[in-house]
Amino acid sequence: MNKNIIVLAGDGIGKEVTQWGVKVLQEIADQFGHTFTFEEALIGHSAIVAEGAPLSDETIERCKKADAILLGAVGHPMYDNDPSAKVRPEQGLLKIRKELGLYSNIRPIKIFDELIGASSLKPEILRGADFLFYRELVSGIYFGRPRERFNDGNSAKDTKVYHRYEVERIARQAFDAARTRRKILHSIDKANVLESSRLWRETVQVLSTEYPDVTVTHMFVDNAAMQLIRDPLQFDVILTGNMFGDILSDEASQIAGSLGMLASASVGDKVGIYEPIHGSAPDIAGKNIANPLATILSTALMLDISFGMKEEANTVIDAVDQLLKSGYRTSDIADSTTDKNQILGTKEIGNKLLNIIKNNK
Repeated sequence: MNKNIIVLAGDGIGKEVTQWGVKVLQEIADQFGHTFTFEEALIGHSAIVAEGAPLSDETIERCKKADAILLGAVGHPMYDNDPSAKVRPEQGLLKIRKELGLYSNIRPIKIFDELIGASSLKPEILRGADFLFYRELVSGIYFGRPRERFNDGNSAKDTKVYHRYEVERIARQAFDAARTRRKILHSIDKANVLESSRLWRETVQVLSTEYPDVTVTHMFVDNAAMQLIRDPLQFDVILTGNMFGDILSDEASQIAGSLGMLASASVGDKVGIYEPIHGSAPDIAGKNIANPLATILSTALMLDISFGMKEEANTVIDAVDQLLKSGYRTSDIADSTTDKNQILGTKEIGNKLLNIIKNNK
């Protein structure tokens, strides 16, 4: 099978972690008789510097023609201290999601037994946690208009808008996923306060009649934030809007042990983007300490969701599991029991994983 993959390495550690995603995909292609071609393009701060915009129209067109996109991370500290900046790296992310119609962000949260010690939560709370976020990605407060700073400079306004069809299409994906798992769906909103959340809840309630085999629980977002830490095992599929999903899935990184372990897929009806959920981490860029495993696990999602290569995807996941069982860690997932000689840098752990995949032929 031939597939064309666009690589948007982005900023900071993005360049370091995506190269290991590419190497893993190349090894999988060699083992299973596929041909994967890779094209590089710019996004984020690197695109602003080189092209004057966080994402060029040319890159968008190339992405539309691709079979999948591997994304690193975007962001640069020079923008963090300048809230008045009109052009920002994150605008590239919002643009590509909107242009490609990537309305569904899928984030698996699963604790590898070997990483239970890396979390700040108690092992008895964590063990067995395994759930999926379905986060709506192209609407809500991140995209709502009007968005403005008032003339006096002391007031600002953002607008949160949801249309029924936007809720329905992401909800249907979540219901379909729940049917293949434990048949439990939690829909997260703030319907006691927000009109947009009342529309969200109403839409999910109506759609649930088509899925009588799925148990639906509606939960306010503040309660959900608490329940994720109190009892993560109650969750199977979590459906929520753009901003709530952004916050809750980052919180859930503590269940997996580190942001460096969380993969994601952003999909619509055509091409999908696969990326770790962590940021560009400019403070550790170039130091060979970034964890590439979330990017590598994102390639497993690519193989499964976009290419329909379940065996190939499981090969990657099994290799990560074997790597962790062997005791190897990057510093972000090491704990007090980790052998210091097994705490490896980005390149070293990437090579260990590649060797595992090669030896498992």
